[in-house]
Amino acid sequence: MQSQDVAPRHALASGPVDVEQAEAALVEHYPRLVRIAYLVLPPGLGRGRRVLTAHSLVQRALPRGRKQASLIPAQASGRDGDPGYACLRERVLRAALAAARPRSGLPRLAQLPPLLPQVWGLKLFPRSGGADELALDQRLSALSGPARAAYVLRGLENLPDAGIRALLEAAGVDDPGGALAAANGVPTQPALLSSSEFDPCSLQVRPTDLMRRRQHTKAALAAAAALAVCGALIALPGGGWGPDGAAAPVYAENPSAEAALDPAGLTRVSPTAWETSARTDFSVWPARGPLTGDRDLLRRALAVWARPGEAVRVSATPGTQTGGPAGPPQLLYAGQVDNVRVVMLYDGLRIVRYAEPADGTQGAALDFARVDGATGAEAGALVLGRSDGNVRYLTAPWVRKAASRDLMKPDSPATPLTVSGGVTAPLTSPALQPGRCSSWTVLQLTDVSGTRLSTDLGELVPAHLTAGRPDSAGEAVGARGLRDWAPFACSLSAERSAGIRSVNAWAYADQPLPDGSGAAGWVCTRAETWRGDGTAALAQFRTPGGPVGAVVAKGTDVRACGPRDPHVLAGVLWKSRAGHWYLLAAGDRDTASIRAKGGVTAAGPGPLLVARAEQGARADLGGTLTDGRSITGLR
Repeated sequence: MQSQDVAPRHALASGPVDVEQAEAALVEHYPRLVRIAYLVLPPGLGRGRRVLTAHSLVQRALPRGRKQASLIPAQASGRDGDPGYACLRERVLRAALAAARPRSGLPRLAQLPPLLPQVWGLKLFPRSGGADELALDQRLSALSGPARAAYVLRGLENLPDAGIRALLEAAGVDDPGGALAAANGVPTQPALLSSSEFDPCSLQVRPTDLMRRRQHTKAALAAAAALAVCGALIALPGGGWGPDGAAAPVYAENPSAEAALDPAGLTRVSPTAWETSARTDFSVWPARGPLTGDRDLLRRALAVWARPGEAVRVSATPGTQTGGPAGPPQLLYAGQVDNVRVVMLYDGLRIVRYAEPADGTQGAALDFARVDGATGAEAGALVLGRSDGNVRYLTAPWVRKAASRDLMKPDSPATPLTVSGGVTAPLTSPALQPGRCSSWTVLQLTDVSGTRLSTDLGELVPAHLTAGRPDSAGEAVGARGLRDWAPFACSLSAERSAGIRSVNAWAYADQPLPDGSGAAGWVCTRAETWRGDGTAALAQFRTPGGPVGAVVAKGTDVRACGPRDPHVLAGVLWKSRAGHWYLLAAGDRDTASIRAKGGVTAAGPGPLLVARAEQGARADLGGTLTDGRSITGLR
């Protein structure tokens, strides 16, 4: 249970920092600064490169002049009151975030491979932790760089939200509030952040390619280098693509693996297969797009999937494996989307999107999404590409009509979308609009089974939106479903890039306010993931006439508000127009009684509770269902 309208803290600005102060702080706090850099750097670099890059960033963090003014208005205290540490922390954070940003044009210094330190012939990586550390690392990998930074500053540095926001602004983050909101989705675990799993100063050492180095002579290395140069000149006469594009060198010869890399072996489904099949999933999607016959493009896509090189940006939804195909995958699409050539593939468990610049420049992207068990609405569309704040979808062959709709305007009609070859015209993507939420555009698809809504949350597969009681939820396109979603659409931003399969909104209670100003609405939104764990239930509260709702309680990996346990209880501290504070609590219709203890002691029959309270009071909620079972409140 949370209180509304909590005033932020403000701190004093810091003064100039001497280079000698910074040097002393670097020596004293070097392991901690390297740990911060390691945690903020993108996981896609790999553990070994992240270690070296983290050390490199910290070693380059010292100011170059005699004095360096700290730009952090809320961090004068630093580490135990050390302004030198505060200055270094801001510089390390700025450099780590710069390394995490996508490259455009020439790479920045922080995005270049580290010059020093370097270790030849050895791999260095932190010691492995347990299952808890691995789970936390997977959750952090799903966050953006600023969100990881916010999480680390809160859990490792123990900074308040106001201080984190100021530090992120000083480090050049455009949307600190969005980063904090995304970080809130991962439980704070300071003990795990301090473990050896995330300690880049306590390392394990392994050889790189020992057997190969022992077998090769200097003459063989020189011949290989000459052959590589000649091959590059022949394959890339104009700076274009080689046979395998951005793939890494071939490292194994396996008949099954080689068969999976042959464009001629790709599975291609008949355009009419879905009409007679009992299945409505990706397995009956035909191959579409003008480049399905481009064998060179398809070969590059398969080769990069099997062995992505250093120039390939790899991303995956949480819980999705990124290994190569076990056999020939199914081709879903090959064509050009805006300025990118795109190939969409399906291996029965995952959707894989390969993208390369259409102008032939180097670099490629490889995105993975888990889709096991997808059917119907969940297999209705895929994201082909995003650019200029818009998104294009590839729709299922059974889709008859496509339209866009502003989820925050339930009474406005849907806007029809042109669909050509299964590809929609561009529509606004809420995943590309961080910051203030004034609209939320969703995709509306109509087929023989009805009309459904999906939303882009920054992944390959849009999330299916439903509405109603969790054990009997229906499509959100009805008048009531749209009204239920409208004030709470912006809460979907908390689920970006979290591997979300579907999100349901359930208006479970209306509560008359004690000052007679009307009835407040209670809604529970629950996000289900493709991997099963990581589900998020949010209790949201909306006062009469309020344009949007406020999240007042949440639970991760709980059964509340879900199909297995369609019950929910939550509370909020609310201030009346007369200035009085109240504890308001509400459960669903099956709640027989509610009780509060702690900062507020009260009890009452039925699914609603109102009690006078003091500002800032905290209470623990419990209740009893009509069948006698106990229920606890979301916190």
